Amino acid sequence: MKEKKAWHVSGYMALLVSIIAMVGGVILIANEASGSEQSPIWIGIGIFLILLAIICLTSLMIVQPNEAKVVTFFGTYMGTVAESGLWMVAPLTNKRNVSLKVRNFNSQTLKVNDAEGNPVEIGAVVVFKVQDTASATFDVDNYERFVEIQSETAVRHIAAQYPYDTFGTDDILSLRGNADEVAAELLKELQTRLVVAGVQVLETRLTHLAYAPEIASAMLQRQQAMAIVSARQKIVEGAVGMVDMALKQLEENGIELDTERRAAMVNNLMVVIVSDRSATPVINTGSLYS
Repeated sequence: MKEKKAWHVSGYMALLVSIIAMVGGVILIANEASGSEQSPIWIGIGIFLILLAIICLTSLMIVQPNEAKVVTFFGTYMGTVAESGLWMVAPLTNKRNVSLKVRNFNSQTLKVNDAEGNPVEIGAVVVFKVQDTASATFDVDNYERFVEIQSETAVRHIAAQYPYDTFGTDDILSLRGNADEVAAELLKELQTRLVVAGVQVLETRLTHLAYAPEIASAMLQRQQAMAIVSARQKIVEGAVGMVDMALKQLEENGIELDTERRAAMVNNLMVVIVSDRSATPVINTGSLYS
C-alpha cells in the first residue's frame, strides 16, 4: 500500500464551532428544563447541537513535529497527514501515530562463520527512518521489530560472504580491511529487504568485529607470525638496497674489491643490518688469502 495525502483543513475553526455548539446545546436544554413549559423542539435542537459538537471533536487531531497521523475510516485508509499542527479531518475516523524521526538500531553481537569458515563475532548499527507511513502501518505487523529481524539477517548474510582478514592479499575484500565497502554492501542489501515496510536506511556501520573466543588465540598467533614475516621481508629488501649502495660508493671512490672480498663485505653488511641484535666487531689483522 502506498502513502497518500489525507484531506485535512485547519482545526481551529472546527474547535470554535464545537465549543459554540456545545455551549449552545447545553444552554437550550437547561433553559427548557428550568422553564414552566418545555418545548420538545428546542430540547431536540439542543441535543443535536451537543451531538454535532461531539462529532466535530472526533475530527480534530494534533500532529507533532516529525510525526504523522495515518487516518482510517471504518477500516478504509483515507490518507496520511504529515504537517504539524491542529487539523480537522473526516469525523469518526481513527488516527494512528507514526514517528518520522531518524532512529538507530544497534544489533546484538552475532556469532557467524565468515567466508573461510572461521567463527567471528560481529555487530552493526543501522540508522533508519520511516519514508512511507502506509507501508509501515499496513504492510508489516510491527515495522520496528521487522527492522530488527531483517537487520540481523542481513548482517549474518554479509558476514558469511567475506573473510575476516586476507593477511596481505589486497585483491580480496575482508571484514577487517574493507569496513567501508562491507558497510555499503550491508546498506544496499538491507534497503532491499526493508522497502516493503516503507523504511529508508540512511547509514550502516560495523560496531563490533572479532574472532570468536575459541579461535582468538590461534588467530592472534597467526597474525603475529604474518606480521613478523612481513617485517623481515621489508628489512631484507632495505638491507639489499643498502649493501648495493655501499658497494657502488666504494667503486666510485676507486676501491676495487675482488669476488671473494666483495662476498665477504656483502655477508658482513647483511649480518649487521638484518640481525636483531647488536653486532660484535671482529678485527682481522691477517689476510683473507693466508
